[in-house]
Amino acid sequence: MKIIIAGGGKIGYTVADLLSGEGHDITIIDRDPDTITAISNGLDVICVEGSATNPETLREAGAADADLLLAATQQDEVNMICGIAARRLGTPHVVARIRDPEYLAQMDFLREALGLSIIVNPEYECAKEISRILRFPSAVRVDAFSQGSMEIIETRVPESGKLDGIALRDLPQRFGARVLVCVVERGGEALIPNGDFVLKAGDRLSVSGESRELRRFFEAMGLYRQPVRSAMIMGGSRTAVYLSRLLQESGIRTTVLERDRERCDELCDLLPEAQILWGDATRSEVLLEEGLKSTDAFVALTGDDEDNIITALYAMRCQVPKIVTKVNRGHLADMLESFGIDSVVSPKELVAQQLVRFVRALGDSEGSSTETLHRLADGKVEALEFKVREGSACVGVPLRDLKLKKDILVSAVIHEGESIIPGGSTEIRPGDHAVIVARAGRLKTLDEALEDKT
Repeated sequence: MKIIIAGGGKIGYTVADLLSGEGHDITIIDRDPDTITAISNGLDVICVEGSATNPETLREAGAADADLLLAATQQDEVNMICGIAARRLGTPHVVARIRDPEYLAQMDFLREALGLSIIVNPEYECAKEISRILRFPSAVRVDAFSQGSMEIIETRVPESGKLDGIALRDLPQRFGARVLVCVVERGGEALIPNGDFVLKAGDRLSVSGESRELRRFFEAMGLYRQPVRSAMIMGGSRTAVYLSRLLQESGIRTTVLERDRERCDELCDLLPEAQILWGDATRSEVLLEEGLKSTDAFVALTGDDEDNIITALYAMRCQVPKIVTKVNRGHLADMLESFGIDSVVSPKELVAQQLVRFVRALGDSEGSSTETLHRLADGKVEALEFKVREGSACVGVPLRDLKLKKDILVSAVIHEGESIIPGGSTEIRPGDHAVIVARAGRLKTLDEALEDKT
């Protein structure tokens, strides 16, 4: 596919890197010559210097015969205008990055009025990811499928824990929970295991199942943590606004610490039910005075990765039960994990996987459609949810008789809203949702999970 990305910032660069790696032709538009130079040196893509709202720039970038345009500049209004112009020039599919909380309630109207295929909101996606983690604090990360019918959570095998030395086929009998370990990270390698695989202390697991079964699994391991009732948020960003609203809907009390006085005044209007505090959360005395040691969770959400990391480490020293940190640079996320802070979120990665799912769905013509895509194990593995159509080669065949390619696992089958951990006799039916775990970039459609017929 020919794809144009307007805006070469963090989101644009990350998406371009992923999609070019999947064989798409990428053109990036940016008005900053230094940004254009950096992208040209770092990626195998075409770069066009100029304004994304200028029709001549869009024509030069090839909007007339492009398959998709992503408007991902820093300004919502610029993205809207860019999207309108691209549609008028003939681009059939346009995705716009729109971030302002005031637009959130108008998303359906904006999408229809502007002729957009989808709207992406990195801050809102980040807030949803954090809210899922705080609702299930036992997990490092929580990814939802089929509107929450099934989840994949990440956790670690602790030293001398009940999972150390257990073969995966023995898990249901030992712990009494219907869950499936679908990915194991060990020694920097991501493995898609079978039933003979034996777990070791230090392994990082991705485990799939319904929420109640996952909770039962953690209780049996002795790792279950009580739900979060109060959360302290560092930084009054858009993400903080979205997150506070989501947490308050779940009955979680929120305190937002913001160092800018004018922004505090704005937050008081935006979040009347939250406690808004003016102060510098990078100062330990401020955190302690405002109750850091008594909160159930601490979330670092400033725009500065270093401030987020340092403050998260201090919160860990103060034994805050759950800590979540936002970072934009991947190597810093790896550093945090080595310090013991596992729950790290990246808005650009969340939007990138959302857009990869959309692009793959556009290229799928028969047999299945990609509903959800989550990148696991630092992007080495993907969990893809397909809606199964009539005509798929997977339909009506017991799983034991399906000839799946190596390192591909059917993690769950969702039938009429019920999540099923599949066995050999399970059959996939039209209308079901199948969650497939595979190496990153390996699957575009459900039927690609099968060995080629000879």
